[in-house]
Amino acid sequence: MAQSQRLTHLDIIHLRFRKFLLPYLKLLYMEPIQPPPFSKPNVVPPPPVPPYGVFGTKIPSVVAFTIGILLFFLPFAEIKCNGNVYAKNSGFGIAIGKAWTSIERTFGNRPNETTKTEGNQKNDPNPYAIVGLALGVIGLVLSFANARAAIGGALISGILATAALIGLLFDLNKQVRDPNPVKHKIGTELDSTLKEIKVTIDFTPWFYIAVISFLAAAFFCYKRMQATKQ
Repeated sequence: MAQSQRLTHLDIIHLRFRKFLLPYLKLLYMEPIQPPPFSKPNVVPPPPVPPYGVFGTKIPSVVAFTIGILLFFLPFAEIKCNGNVYAKNSGFGIAIGKAWTSIERTFGNRPNETTKTEGNQKNDPNPYAIVGLALGVIGLVLSFANARAAIGGALISGILATAALIGLLFDLNKQVRDPNPVKHKIGTELDSTLKEIKVTIDFTPWFYIAVISFLAAAFFCYKRMQATKQ
């Protein structure tokens, strides 16, 4: 009887101890409290910035080709006699065989000049100038397209147009060294004194800017082709 009473007291102590520890056990074994889920706003990410910027667009090549073509309507070359400008012609005039514009000085080397065009001295169209102008127009048209094949065609057109203008430079210099073409271009009034004067041809800054423009257009087309790979 005493033993059963003792067990009963032990059970009571055990139960009381469990009740005492129960809150602490719940805190010990309970799951960590998760923060309430929240919905992220549906934000559209900004478009990626092109690595080549404006060079990946058609604008630079179109502008460069346009400048090169427009420069054909400005004086490209000047024929000089003993250092004095005697005649000049534009790139377009050289291409279509237009007569060179003669410059007459009224009193020696005084700066007042009068300009006249010898209309009866029609020249043969220069093939280098024709090819350079035609390739510039083709390159400009192809620059407006977005296809890689068209951009590649514009790139080749710019390179070939540059080569054509360089060929024009050598061709006109070669003609100046031959007295017959020069006499045909600048008139027959120098026929008797042609051997006594020094005839040279100089290319104006507009010519060299046109060469640089077509070369720059080819470079811009190359950068644009690189941008289309991205």
